[in-house]
Amino acid sequence: MSHGTPAKRSNLFYHLGAVITVIAWGASFISTKVLLDHGLHPVEIYIYRFILAYIMILCVCHDRFRSNSLKDEMLFALMGLCAGSIYFIAENTALQYTLVTNVSLITSMSPLLTAILIGILYKNERPPKEIIYGSLIAFIGVACVIFNSSFVLEINPLGDLLSLFAAVSWSVYSIVLKKLNAVYTSLYITRKTFFYGVLTALPFLAIEPEISSPSLLLQPEVWGNILFLGVFASMIGYLLWAMIVGQLGAIKASNYLYFQPVVTLVLSAIILHEAVTVIGYIGCAMILGGVWLSDYLCRKKM
Repeated sequence: MSHGTPAKRSNLFYHLGAVITVIAWGASFISTKVLLDHGLHPVEIYIYRFILAYIMILCVCHDRFRSNSLKDEMLFALMGLCAGSIYFIAENTALQYTLVTNVSLITSMSPLLTAILIGILYKNERPPKEIIYGSLIAFIGVACVIFNSSFVLEINPLGDLLSLFAAVSWSVYSIVLKKLNAVYTSLYITRKTFFYGVLTALPFLAIEPEISSPSLLLQPEVWGNILFLGVFASMIGYLLWAMIVGQLGAIKASNYLYFQPVVTLVLSAIILHEAVTVIGYIGCAMILGGVWLSDYLCRKKM
């Protein structure tokens, strides 16, 4: 009895990896909020998690430091800026001004933004209409969950604007990642992203009004969440994501990011006690349905 072709089994691994990664990233919003509540600043949280991730990945990927060209090195720097310092500092700061679910949901707009940017930059790689249909349904679901927040807390424009800025930044990262995936290994790409992510964050640290006391790091809840963010949400998550984008493509992989707000919504209700209304649950259902529909229609067409 056949259990599917090797290619299908291989793709199943990448789809499962995408789900695991997005669950970790959805939970990372809760961890970051906990750290903010304990007195750490947005830039500090980001630098702690990325330095930890960089040291760990350097232990297993240290045989090559220079890329093939100055152009590629600049692209790696752009990735570190877009998927590192800009993305996380904007996201972490947004968490100070609005609901955790708001930040997660608005940043999950990046799949649509990625599809649009790829369509503009690569005329021969415009996304199939099946993915557009599924993305639009999921995007409406995202809007529903954002409206859920408006019932329980006044939406702060600054927090939402920073979240949108982070979403655009991640879309740029996805497109550059697609280009570099054809030349470099996932380990190498991830290590470079972490390095430039930390490097480009240092100027932000210099303008912080104050630095938190190192004694905060001794608190179990603080170092436990930093460990989760550095190991699972950063090192393992980014490594898996680089592999997933290389196999499934930037658009199809990015569609899994719509699951992120569902994870955040559930965990924020359980851990942070943020209220969820009926419209929030409807939005979650539309997000899941849109992702499933786009994948189902694409497979049916093949």
